[in-house]
Amino acid sequence: HVQLVESGGGSVQAGGSLRLSCAVSGYSYNNYCLGWFRQALGKEREGVAGIESDGVTTYGEAVKGRFIISRDNAENTLFLQLNSLKTDDSGIYYCAHLANGDYGGNWHDFGDWGQGTQVTVS
Repeated sequence: HVQLVESGGGSVQAGGSLRLSCAVSGYSYNNYCLGWFRQALGKEREGVAGIESDGVTTYGEAVKGRFIISRDNAENTLFLQLNSLKTDDSGIYYCAHLANGDYGGNWHDFGDWGQGTQVTVS
């Protein structure tokens, strides 16, 4: 049973930075994908970034050049570094796990989710 627990959200002024963490447990180390998604109030959940088991990373157009996804395999932790934050980046950020697949930015593909962490940019 895969479990994901996010932390690190908060309130920040535009132009600032945050680092989100996601502790992941119970997953297979073969052919998996971990991703970050976000959902603003009244909007559909959107893909932010993903990292596959071979280390390939993919970013949504809205965050390219500003956000960085990474992982610490020894600590089973996924990270998202958020830089140059904009008010449009506000929302609940979720980490998610996909077994046996590649990141395509579609949240419907992911079967395991954390509870989310709020990011507010003002």
